[in-house]
Amino acid sequence: MPHDIHDLLPALTVLRHDLHAHPELAFAEHRTAGIVAAALRELGLEVHEGIGGTGVVGVLRHGEGGSVGLRADMDALPMNEQGRHAHASVHAGAHHGCGHDGHTAMLLGAARQLARTRRFAGTVNFIFQPAEEGRGGADAMIRDGLFERFPCEQVFALHNWPDLPLGQAQTRPGPIMAAADRFDISVRGRGGHAAQPQHTPDAILAAAQLVTQLNTIVARRIDPGESAVLSVTRIEGGHSHNVLPAEVQITGTVRSFDTASQDRIEAALKAMAQGVALASGTEIEVRYTRYYPSTVNDAAAVELALEAARAAGLQAALAPRPAFTSEDFAFMLRARPGAYLWLGQGPAQAQAGEPVSHPLHHPCYDFNDAAMAGGIRWFASVAERALSGHGAAVCPPSSA
Repeated sequence: MPHDIHDLLPALTVLRHDLHAHPELAFAEHRTAGIVAAALRELGLEVHEGIGGTGVVGVLRHGEGGSVGLRADMDALPMNEQGRHAHASVHAGAHHGCGHDGHTAMLLGAARQLARTRRFAGTVNFIFQPAEEGRGGADAMIRDGLFERFPCEQVFALHNWPDLPLGQAQTRPGPIMAAADRFDISVRGRGGHAAQPQHTPDAILAAAQLVTQLNTIVARRIDPGESAVLSVTRIEGGHSHNVLPAEVQITGTVRSFDTASQDRIEAALKAMAQGVALASGTEIEVRYTRYYPSTVNDAAAVELALEAARAAGLQAALAPRPAFTSEDFAFMLRARPGAYLWLGQGPAQAQAGEPVSHPLHHPCYDFNDAAMAGGIRWFASVAERALSGHGAAVCPPSSA
């Protein structure tokens, strides 16, 4: 079939493997951005580079109509890969452990498909974003004038989802991913000899008391009908068995879905720190950072996203609940209505022939190439429906 994507998949798989083997961290995606820009120019698109650092936007216009944004993230995680496949990372300390290499390849595939079929009327903006992994690349692109320079009436993105079987897709109206906050707490005593604790406030004991109290916040300060998570992830202090340290560091994260919960948790955390400081004679400093807001889908965009998924041959359904992981596409959904979709990709196939699906951010994780066709068709179907009054026919799925 001349307009099906079957012929695109071999080259896109090679490209995906190349991106996986050469991962780049936040705001350093220079090679990746160059590959993306060259591929878009080859299709005849208008290409803009350096947006929000290393972001790339390709613009495809056809006829008169509205505008839609399709977004993929490009960055890798700062971790070592332990996978043994032929396209494993060649860079120590960088690994595409979240599948952004697959997202980039799928959006490039959608650009190729839409550029040759042009079954829409209006403008498609292909947004390739840097620094999703905790560095706020979406916000950087927005602050660099993304939506002023490339107007989008709606904006859409997907994420591969190992928890969903291959061929399935889910999304939901309202919150789909949690807001992400970080807290860093410094507990300071004066330090001293471990055999003479009476001479100095005990920073370790105070830190231990505070950690215990922090773990009661969600259970006792948040309505049981609401959802939130607080996790202490690091405690650091002391260097010798016979020295009481002068300072202990505590780090952790908070995940929630609405600003009111964030406010209550932050206030309770700071109040507990003040109480422990007073009781222990220590000084406690709290730094609380709200770095990603909740990812909130527009209801009409969710309906379009699910229709597009079904038209692309996916089993589409409403997600039963949001996830506590976070996503900086939230910044784009704050600026423009749109939807974020989970694309099933599990289980992957191991070299030994046994099915295995590693979770996101696992050192052995690898994007499942079998999910690529569904993602490409979904992106293309979203654009066609957003810019054609839901009247465009989407290319039927092949057996690939």
